[in-house]
Amino acid sequence: MRSGIASTQIASLRTGSARSFVSSSIARATPPASIHVPKSTASISSSPTLDELEAQDLDLDVIPEENIKLEVTNRAAEQLKSIATRENCPSAGLRIAVESGGCHGYQYTMQLASERNTEDYHFTHPAIIPSNIYIDAVSLGLLNGSTIDFATELIGSSFRIAANPQAKGGCGCGISWEMKD
Repeated sequence: MRSGIASTQIASLRTGSARSFVSSSIARATPPASIHVPKSTASISSSPTLDELEAQDLDLDVIPEENIKLEVTNRAAEQLKSIATRENCPSAGLRIAVESGGCHGYQYTMQLASERNTEDYHFTHPAIIPSNIYIDAVSLGLLNGSTIDFATELIGSSFRIAANPQAKGGCGCGISWEMKD
């Protein structure tokens, strides 16, 4: 399985200017088996209520917290902490969504966010704070069990979906993926 690479323009929270923050290379976000990347199961800081989802006209069931799992690597959490500190905004975080599109049916989108939306699940690394990740209720069903990573390469750095148990394969770009049957 190819892993996801986020390729997006990320807007500065403070100035509103666009900064390219990611790599569009063809790469695998999962490190070789010989390299251990420390990660932790993210804590759920908040989740949408059924009333909040209904107010957004979302016909979804709230996923029970005991059925939600998101892994965050330490390097992703450190990068999120660095962004929040640099922007002087403790609620700054990474918004991850899944949209239909791409050559395999679904694609990841990632952007910086200054706060949680009412339909978002809010995750944080248990030891590295602030390290906010916001995932909307619709996308969480397609990302549940995934690992969020941050990788630095010669041609750039990016947040990535390093492993998604909902995906059975993807394309060479690393952004587009196909859902398991």
